[in-house]
Amino acid sequence: MAGGYGQAVPLAAFGWSREETERRFSVLDEDYHISRYLRLSDLRSAPTGQQGPAAAPGLQAYQINGFPYTHVSIEAEIAEIL
Repeated sequence: MAGGYGQAVPLAAFGWSREETERRFSVLDEDYHISRYLRLSDLRSAPTGQQGPAAAPGLQAYQINGFPYTHVSIEAEIAEIL
């Protein structure tokens, strides 16, 4: 969906229900070997100059292990373990 490593994708783009999105990403976030390469972010109030999509206050945030996130990206280093 992102078109490349390091590109943020809205969590809503996966098309899952809120509960399913939160459950799946919470499981991935808890897995040390996977979470090292996932970057969850909340871009509703991104600081000026941040790389990736511009801040978008209307985005839906999901609770992943107790923290609000709107986007996910995957680091290129994941290719080392694939």
